[in-house]
Amino acid sequence: MRRWEERLGWASGLTADDPGERSAAAALCADTRRATDRARDRMYATWRSTARFGRWMPWRQRARLRAQGAYDEARSHSLPHAVWHRPSGDIRAWPGLPYALLFLEWEARYPRDWTRHAKDWGTKQGLLRGLAVAGHGETVRSKLTDLVEVVVQRPYRCKDREYVRVARAVDSADLRARLEAVAGSDTPWARRNAGYVLWALEHPDASSTVHAWRKWNATETGE
Repeated sequence: MRRWEERLGWASGLTADDPGERSAAAALCADTRRATDRARDRMYATWRSTARFGRWMPWRQRARLRAQGAYDEARSHSLPHAVWHRPSGDIRAWPGLPYALLFLEWEARYPRDWTRHAKDWGTKQGLLRGLAVAGHGETVRSKLTDLVEVVVQRPYRCKDREYVRVARAVDSADLRARLEAVAGSDTPWARRNAGYVLWALEHPDASSTVHAWRKWNATETGE
């Protein structure tokens, strides 16, 4: 866990309340992404420049391993790169979990910043699906509950439907009370989003697809 903090400690500012702190963290995010891109380009250049030499050349393999190692190191300091390849196994024991949650919180609370600096819908989807498991500790459950509440209050963004899986995994009286409150709001999309998630919680075996959403929405609106 300490190594993660050393590499990604800067990222905590991405979700700070203070705009100046968020701006500084976003600048660091851009810096780390540029460093990662440069390391990737050097790695590809090394592969190309050594391709004409036979595999039996020991120095060729060493050069490629060094370039790959430099890229992996640069990537570990950057978002979303650092949370791309989660090891197989229990996500609840993954040292990178706090930074996966931070990445999702950044997208949920400050979507314009996230889109500008770290847009990666596939990573968002993969993390949400991985997190949709029972047995999280209270801190993680609380964070995921907060994220569900935030996301249902905004217009739909790519892969937001994956939060239905998360809501089912952390279902509780507290979550349902929050969703009920949003479902009673004056904002049409918030009412529909929250209402759909509440329906999904009441019907845990129902699929959560575009078709399911459209069918539920048509039923609710009488269309």
